[in-house]
Amino acid sequence: MKLLRIQLACELRVLARNGEQLLLILGIPLLLLSFFSNVDILPTSGQSSVNFLLPGIVALAIMSTAMVSLGIATGFERSYQVLKRLGATPLGVPRLVLAKALSVLVVELVQVTLLISLAQVFGADLGGLNIAKLALAIALGTLAFSGVGLSLAGRLRGEINLAAQNALYLLLLLIGGIVFPLQEFPSWLHWVGRIAPSGALADVMRDVFSRTSVHGASSLVVLLCWAVAAQLSAFKLFRWN
Repeated sequence: MKLLRIQLACELRVLARNGEQLLLILGIPLLLLSFFSNVDILPTSGQSSVNFLLPGIVALAIMSTAMVSLGIATGFERSYQVLKRLGATPLGVPRLVLAKALSVLVVELVQVTLLISLAQVFGADLGGLNIAKLALAIALGTLAFSGVGLSLAGRLRGEINLAAQNALYLLLLLIGGIVFPLQEFPSWLHWVGRIAPSGALADVMRDVFSRTSVHGASSLVVLLCWAVAAQLSAFKLFRWN
């Protein structure tokens, strides 16, 4: 645990020093929520725009931060041999992976707090918000997407990893029901989206914020399976150089 705490502190210091990246991570979801809450261009299933958008934007923020931002940064750290010396220490891959996941979890907690605050400014009805389930969903989503991102980052060269992370992000965004509800998709694509980590996270978030989940508790089970499987995959696949 001591080695994990030390590495977590190092990861948080690196994040804090990278002010431009941190600003983008925190700012883009806020801008998306602000814009789309004030224009009537998305199907909202009878909800107000902000109430419809908030669960998807929160899921999008977690996927962007835990998979794309962390995965790309780690991929280049590995390509530039920044992590090579850590391979000779007692830290080990599992503690490195967990430290990186926990560092982005801290950022995501700030993200979600800001998004909820902004949604309230725009008149969102959050009376039924389940804080405990929200915290669980954020934690599981972070473990799932950081595991996927670090699995790619631990195997691919920096430039290839960059392309792979962005391509996977776009795919998961399109099939995950983050912008458009899964029930509006063709039946075969609906089922693909349902078992995708993005689809499971978005559905859980809709249950947390507005009780409009399509698949209920089964989405939480899918997300839990992804969290465990993705972390084990990262433990197995990640290489120091």
